[in-house]
Amino acid sequence: MIHPSYTFDRRQFLQLSAAGVVGTALPFAAGSASGVETRSGRAKSVLLVLLSGGPSQLDTLDPKPEAPAEVRGEFTPIGTTIPGVKVCEHLPKLAQQTGRWSIVRSLAHPEHNHLLATHVALTGRPTPLPRGASDLDRVESRNDFPNFAAALDYIRPQPDGIPTGVSLPNYLIEGPLTWPGQHAGFLGPKHDPWQIRRDPNDPNFKVDALSLQEGVTIPRLQSRRQLLESLNCGNSPLSASGRAASLGEQQQAAFSLLTSARMSKAFELTQEPAAVRDRYGRNKFGQSLLLSRRLVEAGVPVVQATMGIVQTWDTHVDNWGKLKNTLLPQLDQGLAALMDDLAASGLLEQTLVVVMGEFGRTPKISTLPGEKIPGRDHWASAYSALFAGAGVRGGQVVGQTDYKAAYPISQAWSPADVCTTIYDALGVSPEV
Repeated sequence: MIHPSYTFDRRQFLQLSAAGVVGTALPFAAGSASGVETRSGRAKSVLLVLLSGGPSQLDTLDPKPEAPAEVRGEFTPIGTTIPGVKVCEHLPKLAQQTGRWSIVRSLAHPEHNHLLATHVALTGRPTPLPRGASDLDRVESRNDFPNFAAALDYIRPQPDGIPTGVSLPNYLIEGPLTWPGQHAGFLGPKHDPWQIRRDPNDPNFKVDALSLQEGVTIPRLQSRRQLLESLNCGNSPLSASGRAASLGEQQQAAFSLLTSARMSKAFELTQEPAAVRDRYGRNKFGQSLLLSRRLVEAGVPVVQATMGIVQTWDTHVDNWGKLKNTLLPQLDQGLAALMDDLAASGLLEQTLVVVMGEFGRTPKISTLPGEKIPGRDHWASAYSALFAGAGVRGGQVVGQTDYKAAYPISQAWSPADVCTTIYDALGVSPEV
């Protein structure tokens, strides 16, 4: 367990958690036997599209039409722009854009539990478990490893008032459970990503943290800031307690946000033409992708857009109904619009886009006790993801699974490898 008061220098931290994760950059992002050019440090931003709950690899990016009926599922695969490569029939726009994407089919790790798998996916590291705790007891803790945005903020903090990381539109909480891996963990709250918890599709959407109260001008705000600084640095009980430094850091971040015109404009979705908003889809996920694009344009280095609430893709029941009626059409539409806009503006060349869940679904179809509509259970032994931008060579498939998409039969790639790939794209190395 990492003690909360433990402090790190950059080299120690990198060796423990960031670029020092024991992983290898995936072959589309670094030199490989296939001759892909090394493009380390090309990304100015990373956009992670998190499909919380774990989408089925068989029913999305790794269909197995020749598998037995109890494995292959209800969907018919369709061809893509990559010869011989097929995806689910409910991803027609993606099928036409595979020239931009690298499809990874051999991701794998050992955690079949949502909470532990989410921590692994967002940090590249196994979840620290307190002595005597079971997997099911493990929730968010300051002993967690930091996620991508938090680690980058520690290594390379932003100098211009723009936050290093923004997550939207959901924080993964279900009842008493809070998913680990969503914040800075042992690095402390100073490095937590900024969390947006409002629906960008709401006509009244705005971020109150970026709005000054009526009658408060920028000069008046600066005056208040000077007063706070004098209190924090004086002889008050607060300053003597050691909490002043922590509060000062949070206050500094708050002032920077309030006075950042770029951040304020990024959240003004009403400035987008109606036709553009329609292209992304008038739903929470589509508008979250649109907002994510605007945050990338504003210079936010790491943006995480989570599709749905906790376990939206956790399709134990009605797997095919949920996928074909809601999840896949919204994903297909939103990603197509995002990629078109990033490519048209030139931002795709400097933005690494990653689309993944925390794991996949079981090859064998099952029906839960008491339920009538079948689905698939958790499966982390093989799952799929999408990568594009920032030098990633599109139009290729990385990895291969067996006849029922249960296990990799080529090299397996871990969350540590994904983590290393992201840091490599951002130009973060163990030598920082």
